[in-house]
Amino acid sequence: MGIGIIGAGEIVDACHLPAYQMGGLRVVGIYDVNTERAEKLAAKYGIPKVYRELDELLADKEVVIADLAVPAKIQPEIAERAAAAGKHILCQKPLAESYAEAVRIHEACERYGIKGAVNQQMRWSPGIRASHTIIKRGWLGELLQASIQVNVKQDFANWGWLREMPTLEFMYHSIHYMDAIRFLFGTPEYVYADGARFPGQRTVGETRTLLHIKFPGEARGIIHDNHNHIADEDDWYATYRFEGTEGIIKGTNGSLYNYPVGREDTLSYHTKAIHEDYWFTPKLHGKWFPHAFMGTMGELMRALEEERQPENSVADNLKTMQMVFGAYLSMRENRPVTLEEIANRS
Repeated sequence: MGIGIIGAGEIVDACHLPAYQMGGLRVVGIYDVNTERAEKLAAKYGIPKVYRELDELLADKEVVIADLAVPAKIQPEIAERAAAAGKHILCQKPLAESYAEAVRIHEACERYGIKGAVNQQMRWSPGIRASHTIIKRGWLGELLQASIQVNVKQDFANWGWLREMPTLEFMYHSIHYMDAIRFLFGTPEYVYADGARFPGQRTVGETRTLLHIKFPGEARGIIHDNHNHIADEDDWYATYRFEGTEGIIKGTNGSLYNYPVGREDTLSYHTKAIHEDYWFTPKLHGKWFPHAFMGTMGELMRALEEERQPENSVADNLKTMQMVFGAYLSMRENRPVTLEEIANRS
């Protein structure tokens, strides 16, 4: 299936194109408003076509899937144009800057009968994908607790377009953890969030966050994220832990160690279903960046072949967006916010 990439920014160079090369996927062309930048990536990765206008890409019959690597602000409009042209779409996260705009993309997919997916690639990071397998096998029993904790130094001000963004950490980083936890534990009932800044930071939005997640029954979740760690990298951590009545999974998100180079994820698990007193430590291969980007695009391709909705569909991602916008409403009003409340506001 031919892929046409819309956008030639840093993420395309660092993750999309290396992952597609690893997976043997076929990129037929690339478009960016900055033609020179698109030409550089085309030369680097052997992409045969550089489109001068977006309409050229959308009119190309070789392009089956439009890979949108664009800011959330302009994504709904481009997604609608691609869908109207009959292209299946892989959208960037976040899907949009408001929930109503995210719904626009879903409605475009429905209106034009195309399949839309979202590049929430952490679901395909080795640690999260292995955790999903363990949970589906029943080795944790009844799920009780999901925890993701991150304490690193990451200066969002290095990305100029993020400096003035009032919705920052939840929208552009912890959105991955929200989606990953929802993938493993299901859709929560409500979220309760807090966000803060670091004295002297150069960005407008929050860079320290805490999110409490309530699922139906006894399951709970927490995401604690700080991007202002003041000590050296030896003290950084990016960990996950998932617990149930019969087992525990714990590990590290390797991509945030030695950033941006990263290292492979780690995972250990204990389950009464196999052994009362033993921790299994399988070897995981690959990293979140760039390997997991094969997963999001590959899942959309499989869904097209199998004539079904992709696991990472736009419709499914609306639940993750409800968590994100619920977190911001919770911050403003200092109260729990149900996902249903966000959905009804659209």
